[in-house]
Amino acid sequence: MKTFVLERQGFNALFDALKRRGYSILGPTVQDSAIGYGPLSSVDDLPIGWTEEQSNAHYRLKRRDDSALFGYTVGPKSWKQFLFPPIHPLYTRQRTGKGFAPPGKNGSAEEERKLAFIGVRSCELSALLIQDQVFLGGPYADTYYRTTRANVFVVAVNCTHAASTCFCASMETGPRATRGYDLALTEIITRKRHYFLAEVGSDRGMNVLKSLPNEEASADEIKEAKEQIEQASRQMGRSVTTAGLKDLLYQNSEHPRWERTAQRCLSCANCTMVCPTCFCSTVEDVTDLAGANATRVRKWDSCFTLEFSYIHGGSVRTSTRARYRQWLTHKFASWVDQFGTFGCVGCGRCITWCPVGIDVTEEVRAIQDGQSAE
Repeated sequence: MKTFVLERQGFNALFDALKRRGYSILGPTVQDSAIGYGPLSSVDDLPIGWTEEQSNAHYRLKRRDDSALFGYTVGPKSWKQFLFPPIHPLYTRQRTGKGFAPPGKNGSAEEERKLAFIGVRSCELSALLIQDQVFLGGPYADTYYRTTRANVFVVAVNCTHAASTCFCASMETGPRATRGYDLALTEIITRKRHYFLAEVGSDRGMNVLKSLPNEEASADEIKEAKEQIEQASRQMGRSVTTAGLKDLLYQNSEHPRWERTAQRCLSCANCTMVCPTCFCSTVEDVTDLAGANATRVRKWDSCFTLEFSYIHGGSVRTSTRARYRQWLTHKFASWVDQFGTFGCVGCGRCITWCPVGIDVTEEVRAIQDGQSAE
């Protein structure tokens, strides 16, 4: 596979090329003192020169000493919000003089949009591929997800540094993107030069690349990119040993660690809200005060809420212990049985955004080591 070089001063040409092809561009930008994803009009909307400081229950933006476009890792939001929206109207019914009008379609204009995701990290790309299995696998595909996903152009960005909460290397989901992208970029900054190495992952990607000022990468440039990606892998201070993990978790449903961790857990659902692969949802029917319109809405939900497992007679998981055990065991065990892959991609968001700093890698290791919490 050939690798190409894009100079920083010509990077805006990528935006122009995507716009000419009818794409609405979404990517990283500074939102509410964090890195979030939203509409971008030009390169200037990117978080130029910003990075983050992350650890257990800690996130802070801070300035870099350079002008990197993608010098961060991941913020609290994930790309799933554009394919599996937090709140999504399914259909509406309107009262007429003779009853109710047929269900109206919601969001059709959005479904027809062509979206370009710029700055997708390898772990997040793996999360998108996992969600593809959830929403598109099997006999009943989610129609909104399918329509939107088909029109997404993905520009991945390989990581050249890692946050302290990252552990994608041990989950084999990063830091280098290997599949699922149209273009994959590696940002290189030296004392004299700022450029990107570009790899093509699809015919659409090649079509866009051909319209950009580029040249074939040299052996030295390819080597530099490889070394920086390997550096990101070495920086990761956390890891999960996945060998035999599924069976081990099944065998330890009564391990004392579950109760010790539950004493800290607030059941706030932060971990599931920031997770790029969680897909729990609920459906609500909403009627306006006049009784003229009714809307059925799908909303994100969480297995950490008491109501989530409610059936006739009460909730199945009444304790925080049961709910935390359900979540972690699903991520690293039953998810494998359902979809053939782990439900965790090692992005570390659940560690950073847990208010009490529960570290999923520590929880897994404690059970592997036969320990109970301190």
